[in-house]
Amino acid sequence: MLMLKRKKKILVTGGAGFVGTNLIKLFIKKTKFNIVSLDNYSSGSKKNHIKNKRIKYISGHTKDIVNLVKDPKNFHSVFHFGEFARIYQSFLKMDQCIDSNFIGSNEVFNFCLKNKIKLIYSATSASLGNKGNDKNLSPYAFSKAANLEHLEDFKKKFRFKYEIIYFYNVYGPNQISTGSMSTVIGIFENYYLKKKPLPVVKPGTQSRRFTHIDDTVNICFLAWKKNLCRHYSIANKRSYSIIEVAKMFKSKIRFLSKRPGERFASALTKMNLSNKIYKNFGKINLKDYINDFIEKNN
Repeated sequence: MLMLKRKKKILVTGGAGFVGTNLIKLFIKKTKFNIVSLDNYSSGSKKNHIKNKRIKYISGHTKDIVNLVKDPKNFHSVFHFGEFARIYQSFLKMDQCIDSNFIGSNEVFNFCLKNKIKLIYSATSASLGNKGNDKNLSPYAFSKAANLEHLEDFKKKFRFKYEIIYFYNVYGPNQISTGSMSTVIGIFENYYLKKKPLPVVKPGTQSRRFTHIDDTVNICFLAWKKNLCRHYSIANKRSYSIIEVAKMFKSKIRFLSKRPGERFASALTKMNLSNKIYKNFGKINLKDYINDFIEKNN
């Protein structure tokens, strides 16, 4: 079990969400740190709370982090996963996206800088494709790309230390399966259980590197443990089109109208902002996961 120096706490923004919940489980298992979750429950859920005396849940927005987290000197690291994280929905809820990804994230970055706390930040593959031009496809992608530039400035001017993890269409336990913030796999699972046709956004040939949550949080933990101040990606070696994934469920399919912000493919990039991206590939196979899901629910 790991306990670094004398600082006893890890802060996870979005700790009641999909990725945050699974990350907290991993930290409870592998370290002796106490964990504090800061979540405004816009997409997270109290159903994800883990009953453990080492975990504390705070309800609130990241823009109020200074007032909500009272003992910053006791924190070793901050995993900042509590942002608005959907492409199409960022057009419909632009104010919420700006509030979270610009204002809230800026407060988190400054909180870490002022208190000399290590930051681990979740970037997105949505801003990497088409030689970086995909960052202009949606408010979400633009906000994430802008935050990376912001952090790059912090590094150059203040020697600010952080790790960047690029996520690729994460799926698995605790994923959101209903509502506007649902994941693709979560939506398909939900419709499969209801015996309804699976909704596929046209054209359906757009491809993604679906990556299991266990593979994702393992790389987050590894990057934190190595402490090398690098950019990492965690993806799957194999890309699948959305229509291919839908067909894995062996259900009927219905097509939805094309939506703004859609990328044709998930890009694997070697560099971003003059930083080498260290590529990592997940071990869990999407087909096996879906077959297991179908078997358990038949």
